[in-house]
Amino acid sequence: MPATKDQIEAARAQETEVDTEGEFLTVPLAGYDGVTKDVRVLPATRWRASAFRALNSGDIDGFMEIVLHEDDYEIYEDLDPTGEGIGKFAEEASRLSGEALGKSSGPSRSSRSTRKR
Repeated sequence: MPATKDQIEAARAQETEVDTEGEFLTVPLAGYDGVTKDVRVLPATRWRASAFRALNSGDIDGFMEIVLHEDDYEIYEDLDPTGEGIGKFAEEASRLSGEALGKSSGPSRSSRSTRKR
């Protein structure tokens, strides 16, 4: 019997290594020259608003400085990833955190009617 989507996601989650302090996920980051190294990143659910502002404004260095473990920032600089590599990194960190980037459903509609009577 083939594995269900939930079983596949659970297996992937188990493959994700959590730092000894339990604060960071280990996510692969692909460098410009094709080399990929694992870096420790905060789960996307713990990214501060300033990290999202930096990412949305194109300040990739600022974004990575906020979300990466301080010891792994130099790895990021050495890898010098492309925009595509950064995008895949952020998506993977988000997926492993159980939080999809840009997929917010927004506020729900009020159950009360706003029509005047």
